[in-house]
Amino acid sequence: MTTTRRQFVQALGASAALGAFHPFAAHAQVDQVKVYFGFPAGSSGDTVARRVAEKWAGSAFSKNPGVVENKPGAGGRIALETLKAAPADGSVLAVAQVSALANYPHIYSKMNYSDKDFAPVSIAAIMHHGLAVGPMVPASVKTVKDFLAWAKANPKDASYGSPGAGSTPHFLGALLGINSGVDLRHVPYRGSIPGVTDVVGGQVAAMFTPHGDFIANYKAGKLRILATSGPKRSQYVPDVPTFAEQGFPELTTEEWFGFYAPAATPKPVIAAANAAINAALKEKSVIDSLAIVGLMPHGSTPEEQARWQKAEYDSWGPLIKKIGFTAES
Repeated sequence: MTTTRRQFVQALGASAALGAFHPFAAHAQVDQVKVYFGFPAGSSGDTVARRVAEKWAGSAFSKNPGVVENKPGAGGRIALETLKAAPADGSVLAVAQVSALANYPHIYSKMNYSDKDFAPVSIAAIMHHGLAVGPMVPASVKTVKDFLAWAKANPKDASYGSPGAGSTPHFLGALLGINSGVDLRHVPYRGSIPGVTDVVGGQVAAMFTPHGDFIANYKAGKLRILATSGPKRSQYVPDVPTFAEQGFPELTTEEWFGFYAPAATPKPVIAAANAAINAALKEKSVIDSLAIVGLMPHGSTPEEQARWQKAEYDSWGPLIKKIGFTAES
């Protein structure tokens, strides 16, 4: 079939017109994306970052799979501080738990970042938190009320770990202690894995953290999950009752991990990243990997992510004030 010069010019013009409306039209495909994550490798959030990023090769967003760089410390703030200073060209993203942007502003009067420094890209996965106990706590302790009774009778050992001071798990433990009138000593860790290791080893009595970080040891019989924080039982440990079922509805919460970019990142780049993330979250291998660590994949638009983040900020403000925790605490 022969194409005349006029037909070629018309076709070229039509393609240009379509390109003007294509969300990725102004986006140059990134060679490889670096993803910062503010906690150690092996945790549930790290799994989100790695399993999603490895699926980006050949997408409109990236030529190659993304690579994850762990920057643990300060409850995930170091990773976000690093992202703030990164190039706003799609070559660097971060995965962060929503509390780093919704809770921390209520805690730290001076932070090296604010929510205005970042552009939401997509929610990635929803998590429920859990309370688990290890061998320091007698086998007769099977419920949250049992744990509180034991803690009251054993004040020197009444401790609980969390993945970091100011994290949602930290505040769940604090609310449990305040509302029950039982003094529970908080032991902050740099991420979930070191704390879970200490619970299993009998160095600390209990741990509040994403319940997916307990599942392997729970199935191996090395610790006992007493409750989970979701509005209904976790599909991954359906035999474990929720806090609400046990008379503690104020501990009902769902937290989530999301992808963020530097604030100045162009919208076509955000759109390309969003499409790549949401496509990855639909792949069976990613869904199966997240299930192992107790996470439920949940993609979103950037606008939905921003709304969810604002709702978390508004709901946690009065609770953090009730707890009385500040950076100087």
